[in-house]
Amino acid sequence: MIDNLAGAIAADSPIPVQDEFDPLQAHFQEGVAPDEIEQVYLLKRAQPMLQAFTALFHGAQDGVIVRLLVLRELAADPADSAFSRADINQKFAYLIPESLETVLGRLRGHGLLAWDNPAAVYRITPLARNVLAALDTLLALARPEQDEAEMGFLLSQVAGAQAVGGVTVEQLKHLLGRLVELTEEFRDAIASGSEFRLRTSQAKWHMACDWVEKGSVILRAITSDERADSATHRAAQAIGRAQSQLLNMQGMFSRALNQIERQRVHLGQSGLSTTDVKRWLLAHEDLASLAEGAIDRPVVPLFVTPAEMIDVAETELLLERAAYTGPTSLPSGQDAPLTVNDNPAMQVELDDWLKRLSDFANLGNFPEFSEAGPRSVPIQDSLLPANFAVASYRASLLPLLGDAAEASLQGATAELARLPVRFTSEDEMVQLDDPHVAAMSRASLSLDLGLDFNLELGQDPNSEEDAHE
Repeated sequence: MIDNLAGAIAADSPIPVQDEFDPLQAHFQEGVAPDEIEQVYLLKRAQPMLQAFTALFHGAQDGVIVRLLVLRELAADPADSAFSRADINQKFAYLIPESLETVLGRLRGHGLLAWDNPAAVYRITPLARNVLAALDTLLALARPEQDEAEMGFLLSQVAGAQAVGGVTVEQLKHLLGRLVELTEEFRDAIASGSEFRLRTSQAKWHMACDWVEKGSVILRAITSDERADSATHRAAQAIGRAQSQLLNMQGMFSRALNQIERQRVHLGQSGLSTTDVKRWLLAHEDLASLAEGAIDRPVVPLFVTPAEMIDVAETELLLERAAYTGPTSLPSGQDAPLTVNDNPAMQVELDDWLKRLSDFANLGNFPEFSEAGPRSVPIQDSLLPANFAVASYRASLLPLLGDAAEASLQGATAELARLPVRFTSEDEMVQLDDPHVAAMSRASLSLDLGLDFNLELGQDPNSEEDAHE
């Protein structure tokens, strides 16, 4: 009556009833409905099965083991389908009553155990048997010592589904993913170059090939089944290609192991190799125990004062001096070898360049002009003709003209600095018709008879004045 009254009040109320909030929406972006995603829909449809697994595996590890123990013991008796509370107490007398009561309440609350009130007995539900069957298959086929490739359970699922005509694309994709993971693992082992890792991976590869042979029969049945859709056929063909890649790795393992065998290092004439030594070391769990008895006593450090260190150093020095018996006289002298000093090419070029500038200062044959002619020439007429290297070398010597510091020295460059020639440059370029030099800065060389270097050049100042007049 209260429920009817509440419904009537809600119907007469003008306030609209809000939609029930989905807690799953808190995990998704705004504007994205969880029900629009296919996987969410499939998982929600399997909610009873997921709740059954939650009831078994939620909580601490000890609680999970006790729940599975009780449920497996009850389902393991095929003769009795119903159990009274007295039978359950007798069967699980090794459990304390509080823990047993907690487990029974949890299993019954999640639909794994059904309570038949008229008969006052517990019954195993079909959902519980399905869950236990899946767990039993997983526990039986997922033992590392029997299936290192971890393909048995996946292949058994595909085989069982194919036998009853219900193989799914998801089951095939799980098997395909495992094959791809194994292929990448074996490739990494081959690339590592480690003999122990290669041999471990090769043993795992042989076990995977055994499963591949069993899976080939199932794949042929799937591909020949006319009832299978196109997605199932594509997944089966992809598994076939992955199996072919896995089988083709035998040659890669053999080549890698042969390469290691050729590079194996043997210890003298003992016949032992580094691989044997490493295998022997790996057989010992505690490597530090191998040093027991090898050292008679621990190492004792010695601490000395600076005075003692000086005494020891002085003694060692005197011993070395007394023990030295080598020759004490100087070695006899030897004549130095005779060499011919050829002038380098640049020295010859410097002498030629100095001669040309000296002729210009003496109004000689370079450049040739009359007494009324100009006393300056463009720089390109002085530097050229010559190749680029020679022209650059000549240009680098021009700033020395008129340098008083350089003129006070000795040598060819000092003679160049004492010439009565002035070098003048401008900030612009002149295009040239020359095969080696395309352009150079605008500059000129001019006579400067006011310099005091005429006497050093062997010239007569009076004759030079007459020439100017």
